Amino acid sequence: MDPLKKIYDVEVAGVALKLRSSHDISTVNELVALVNEKVSDVKSGSQSIPHEKALLLAALHLAEEITLLKKSALSEIDQIEARVHGILNDLESSPVSQIRMDV
Repeated sequence: MDPLKKIYDVEVAGVALKLRSSHDISTVNELVALVNEKVSDVKSGSQSIPHEKALLLAALHLAEEITLLKKSALSEIDQIEARVHGILNDLESSPVSQIRMDV
């Protein structure tokens, strides 16, 4: 076992688990709460939904959120990179830059 990982006793969607993680207890609790909240949201939409389906739908909702956040972050990174390249081009073509290169 990785010495940096600790074992936590948690309950996710009503299922007791021993979770091995390198995160602190606060982060583990936050993750567990997020999953429990998603499962609860799914179940509140349909009380008769089987537990396994609720877990799968919650997982899909979390995957959707992660995917949308990644796309948004990558788009912002692309915009920042474009601005940085524009600024670098402006700096490289500025008269001050030209003078220093000629010296």
